[in-house]
Amino acid sequence: MASLQSSFTVLATTPTPRNSSLSKPSLLSTPNARRSHRFRVSCNSSSGGGGVDRRNMLLGLGGLYGASNLISGRKANADPILPPDLSQCDATGATTTKDGQTVSLDVDCCPPFTDVQSDYKLPSFTTPRVRPAANRGTLKPEYIAKYQLAIKRMRELDITDPDDPRGFTQQANIHCAYCNGPYDQPDHPGIDLQVHNSWLFFPFHRWYLYFFERILGSLIDDPTFAIPYWNWDNPRGMFMPEMFSVPGTPAYDANRDQNHIPGGPSPVVNLTLGSTVTDPIQIVNNNLTLMYNEMIGTPASAIDFMGQAYRDGEAPHGFPLGGTSERGSHTAIHVWVGDPNNEYSEDMGNFYSAGRDPLFYCHHANVDRMWALWKDIPAGYPKEITDPDFLKSAFMFYDENKNLVRVTVADALDHKKMGYEYEASNTPWMNYRPQQKLVPADVQSLSKKAQTVKKLFPLTLNSTVRVIVPKPATGKADETLVIENIVTNNSKLVKFDVFINDEDDKPGEVDRAEYAGSFTQLPHRVKAKQSTGNLRLNLRELYENINIADDKSVVVTIVPIINGSAVTIGSVKIVPRVA
Repeated sequence: MASLQSSFTVLATTPTPRNSSLSKPSLLSTPNARRSHRFRVSCNSSSGGGGVDRRNMLLGLGGLYGASNLISGRKANADPILPPDLSQCDATGATTTKDGQTVSLDVDCCPPFTDVQSDYKLPSFTTPRVRPAANRGTLKPEYIAKYQLAIKRMRELDITDPDDPRGFTQQANIHCAYCNGPYDQPDHPGIDLQVHNSWLFFPFHRWYLYFFERILGSLIDDPTFAIPYWNWDNPRGMFMPEMFSVPGTPAYDANRDQNHIPGGPSPVVNLTLGSTVTDPIQIVNNNLTLMYNEMIGTPASAIDFMGQAYRDGEAPHGFPLGGTSERGSHTAIHVWVGDPNNEYSEDMGNFYSAGRDPLFYCHHANVDRMWALWKDIPAGYPKEITDPDFLKSAFMFYDENKNLVRVTVADALDHKKMGYEYEASNTPWMNYRPQQKLVPADVQSLSKKAQTVKKLFPLTLNSTVRVIVPKPATGKADETLVIENIVTNNSKLVKFDVFINDEDDKPGEVDRAEYAGSFTQLPHRVKAKQSTGNLRLNLRELYENINIADDKSVVVTIVPIINGSAVTIGSVKIVPRVA
């Protein structure tokens, strides 16, 4: 099929000005007024384990796709991503994907415009704001009432002054504008500015929540006010917080999956997209293992966790180039909360509308907490990215005083310097490394049910496949599994899981030593109908977990979970891991 990129041009009429000190720019009032409507890329996650009985442990307590890593074939341009030019925001440029086609959304995600802007300076503070856990049972009624009041006043600005950048809709539109197409990269017309699927993901959302929180505090005259975080990484927090689930209150949103609301048939958070497991204990086991994998077991570098480099002039990345946390628990919660009965899974299920649900900010507070926790977990690699193109990348936000300010990644690396901290919450996943197998798998026996790489590939993933893959070195070597030339339909939700030397054949249980990782793709906007890439899964810790023998090969099992028929795979190999 030919490229979906189009070359038609639409001229917009001048919008009627609203009564506000800040207003939307006319699309005809700038030198580049005649904007062509394009199809763009959009974002639409020591020793082996001991002998503790997981079920007993969970009863006592009362990634996702973590190993995915596609390689970008593009060389660095040696330039940071620049902040957008708000005057050039395309008011009709927000789009999404449906049935293999890019479709326009009837939304204007552009912020009000002012030509007065400045570099932001972090203010001094004496006492940090403390973000509380939403699901620990410790929130006081006074705090919940204060939060509801703050959201109420933010929503009221939508009515009294729709162009006030502090209003709830304007705040929600920030996510749409930076993700679904209205912004081009400065000096690169036709190339979207994208804050997902790269090393910009964490710092952008940290700044986003920072100003959202300060605006809420200013609306209730409380500079100490802090937003809550949804502690979905803890078994006690693996359900929607009650304070967001009361109809008629400001924090409520009807556009959520009704199967997952409190009192619904499936209220336990499930980070394994497409899983058919219904046992709550197994779901929680899976969740905790996936959290361990994306936070500790899988990343072998800061880039693995944060996401791949993204520089000025580069086309936006696809989902698999995001870091382990972004591709994993972050994306799973978005899908789990969004309403599948809506055309585009609004609100949380589509990034253009995600900010319309107050739970979005609570969710992302925990995502931000994961960044903070990861930096303090001992590891055999540096946790800081020192590349100037990362540190100098910048964004534009309105602050609590309606001032347009420029912020940089460098100023967002330490949340404590930004004046907030997180209330402590238990993190059982830190000790949830899969239990080590006592006896290595019988690879010779497994190989009888598998085929060679040459005979099996290329293939369409219509069913589970098992393939014998040679190893460069025997035993517990530092190696990487590469699944090559994965071709996917960009309009499809796709997922497959990968296991190594799996004798048990229990694909619904990813808390086992044999689980290597997953490939996941959400429907997203691109210029072509299909995408091609390579999946890289680090194997060093897995080899220890499965107690691998001195075998010269392993048996790789690839299990289609969602829309396997929309996936073709070119080949599979194991190579020495590149540091």
